[in-house]
Amino acid sequence: MPKIKAEKKSRIHNEVAKQGIMFNKDFGQHILKNPAIITAILDKAAVQATDVVLEVGPGTGNLTIQLLSRCKKVIACEIDPRLVAELQKRVQGTQYQPKLQILIGDVLKSDLPFFDLCVANVPYQISSPLVFKLLLHRPQFRCAVLMFQREFAQRLVAKPGDKLYCRLSINTQLLARVDMLMKVGKNNFRPPPKVESNVVRIEPIRPPPPICYPEWDALTRIAFTRKNKTLSAAFKQGGVTAALEANYKRHCSLNNIAIDPNFDIKSKIETILKTVEADQKRARTMDIDDFISLLHAFNSEGIHFA
Repeated sequence: MPKIKAEKKSRIHNEVAKQGIMFNKDFGQHILKNPAIITAILDKAAVQATDVVLEVGPGTGNLTIQLLSRCKKVIACEIDPRLVAELQKRVQGTQYQPKLQILIGDVLKSDLPFFDLCVANVPYQISSPLVFKLLLHRPQFRCAVLMFQREFAQRLVAKPGDKLYCRLSINTQLLARVDMLMKVGKNNFRPPPKVESNVVRIEPIRPPPPICYPEWDALTRIAFTRKNKTLSAAFKQGGVTAALEANYKRHCSLNNIAIDPNFDIKSKIETILKTVEADQKRARTMDIDDFISLLHAFNSEGIHFA
């Protein structure tokens, strides 16, 4: 290892060791240390004194303590028992102790209780599944103000035609309004991550759109597998046609609908795509209304995706 890199690594190690905790990269542990950034996040979240706030990955509690000073209760989800102990030690004997509830374990596998807000410096490797766990949570929360890796945040807000527009973009924007709030440099964390970060506000749409989300999710999965190809090409894949044919036959069986002996799933799919003028469209340029029209067109012909 070159001398300069070795010295840099040694400085990071010593800095972390001063806290008595070696942070676990597998859990994405990068502690937000800049109090000005923490204050800005809380201000943008508009935390109220009556709020129950969910925090994912509280770490050593820098954000947690500030939340506790502003809200009614904090529900902190932490997977690392060492950090749980650190957080408990930090509030022990203070006015904040009765206001803090800690859920120990994997937040993605936990049943979340009611909360008004979610405010968190999210471990980057769980960003996508966490967003959808939150958006599908009921009852709906008011909003979430979350720290993400910059490119992930840019994907969340990307629009049709943008380079980063993808299935994550449209699936999130179906369920929520998403706004970029602020940039956060890597040196605001300990230890510093390799990437820059952004804070994003996610506000669930109320009421949620009257769409079967598993069907929507399966449709966009097909379309965005080849987002630069036409939908006609995307739907010609063998696995896609086989799955849709099986779903169609199941639908007909459950509804006592006779199937034409000359039925051909590929022809039916192509006819539906042409009916809504979507056969030559590409997923990367399609908006939510385009996909809603497409889903309704398939469903009205008895073809379902989930």
